[in-house]
Amino acid sequence: MADTITKEQRRKNMQAIKSQSKLENKVTRLLWHKGFRFRKNDRTLFVKPDISIKKYKTVIFIDSCFWHVCNVHGNKPKSNQDYWNKKLARNKERDLEVTAYYKEKGWFIKRIWEHQVKGNLVKTVEELAQYIKKARESLLK
Repeated sequence: MADTITKEQRRKNMQAIKSQSKLENKVTRLLWHKGFRFRKNDRTLFVKPDISIKKYKTVIFIDSCFWHVCNVHGNKPKSNQDYWNKKLARNKERDLEVTAYYKEKGWFIKRIWEHQVKGNLVKTVEELAQYIKKARESLLK
């Protein structure tokens, strides 16, 4: 199916998409206050993880329920289904490829869902803090 808007309108729409979400900012703010130091969307790493701590070989991805096809909250648009099915299926494949890449390189990788952050921000950040501490301890051994 052909695009229903002009190239200029599509360009403006795509420019409006932020590289960091408000949810990411909430999570990173709390992690920072807990004393963790990290990079957000580090371009030197494969696929720019949302949060990365090279010192502990740890990457964290905060996956949107829509774009990463959450089994609980993911929904697909009713129009242009062929396009969206391919697009979202490829996103899931890419997530698996990225996870395999980091595991193969010996990195700790954690993926959390958007709904986890929205449901209980404090609990989610505490789980991430414990995960980072565990990664740090296993590297120090």
